Amino acid sequence: MRLPSDGSSTETAPPIAARASSAPQAPAAPPATAQHGLSLVGATALVVGSIVGVGIFNLPSALAPYGPITLVSMGLTTIGALALAWLFAMLARRMPAPGGPYAYARVAFGNRLGFANAWSYWITTWAGNAAIAVGWVLYVEVFINKGGTKIWSILLVLAGLWIPAAINLTGLRNMGWFQVATTITKFAALLFMSVVGVFYIDTANFTPMNVSGDGAISAIGGGMAIALFSYLGLETASVAAAKVRDPDRNVPLATMLGTIASAVVYLLSLVAVFGIVSNEALESSSAPFSTAINTMFGGTFWGDVMAVVVIVSGIGALNGWTMITAEMPRAAAEDGMFPARFQRLNRRGAPAWAIVFSTALASVAIVINYLGSDGVTVFTTLVLMTGITAAIPYGFSALAQIKWRIAERREIETARFVRDLIVALLSVAFSAAFIYYSRYTGHSFLVYWGPFLLTIGAFLIGIPVYNSQRHRMAAPPSPTS
Repeated sequence: MRLPSDGSSTETAPPIAARASSAPQAPAAPPATAQHGLSLVGATALVVGSIVGVGIFNLPSALAPYGPITLVSMGLTTIGALALAWLFAMLARRMPAPGGPYAYARVAFGNRLGFANAWSYWITTWAGNAAIAVGWVLYVEVFINKGGTKIWSILLVLAGLWIPAAINLTGLRNMGWFQVATTITKFAALLFMSVVGVFYIDTANFTPMNVSGDGAISAIGGGMAIALFSYLGLETASVAAAKVRDPDRNVPLATMLGTIASAVVYLLSLVAVFGIVSNEALESSSAPFSTAINTMFGGTFWGDVMAVVVIVSGIGALNGWTMITAEMPRAAAEDGMFPARFQRLNRRGAPAWAIVFSTALASVAIVINYLGSDGVTVFTTLVLMTGITAAIPYGFSALAQIKWRIAERREIETARFVRDLIVALLSVAFSAAFIYYSRYTGHSFLVYWGPFLLTIGAFLIGIPVYNSQRHRMAAPPSPTS
């Protein structure tokens, strides 16, 4: 596969990362990290493992209020995800710096917007972990707490958050091996549903296409906002660039390979589930993939096997995302954007304080959301919230690419300029659409606007942090030589 190029000719100035000598130097990583950083396989497993969590396994139930028309939503979201993957692959080639979206926004637009993007992405990571843990528990409760007693649900979700945190605290090597093993398991399950499930499709289940009561465009847009969550993680290799061996080569390649592989099994498996299970049954199912397997083979045994696979998948995704919840603020702290304690490493080379604090925030979000809602409502609300907070740094990363490409217009080939500009503009458009449609339709005022209210609350908390850090922030490196 041909890697995306930054499009610069060999006569132009060196990449931004090479020119950013004025940037503050990161603390030296422990020797073990340098020797045992993630390989291409490990980085690709990080991307696939972060994308394929429990989002796709809960997605049919979350989309069911709109109906099978959301298969169109998923197709459009996939186009947006591939555009974003290509965007991040190009940016990673240009600037293989830790922090990914945060780093691009800071270099392009300065510290104020850099902080806002770092804060927004950090919200995405720990709130996303909370959503993954909630979706994970919906499958755990296939076996235990079948009545859905709220206190036990909360305790199970908290266990789902803190077990991966404990694994990450033991160091990068253990985290990497665990990520590869769980990624193989989850990918095999989706591949099975993609290949075998199509033979059990009943086309009658695809009608009516739109059951939401809204217009087709509104239903498709609402479905896209929910579907975006299932692709969050495509940028994780760029965020964790400091933990990847040969990041200039492996980060872009892992980003594209991981996103393409995930997209293929996503689309095929989602078509299969909507075709196997009626929309009414999907709306009432808390474990839709298990429901689909039981419909295919009868009984409950194979549905239980699928539930076990999803449980493993969820732990794997939480394992990868827990690393990202620490790497994002760690990169920001090295530039003085976040408090210095986010840089602290334990004897295993893990950013212990950042891992524990981020997991604690996710735990608080879980408890608050569970106080007044059931598991499916909590999951969808958190999903929509992370759609907003992820779309902000995604959009600014695309705007950074547009800014740099326009500045370099005379130095690159016209075809590459047009290609890169189209990809960046598509990324901006999809990011704006994800924010616009991130409302929980069909519910009361507070639930309807819940994702936005939670996002606003999380951003307000960031104001005193910015004020306390703004005099400690290093000047961003210049994007030109």
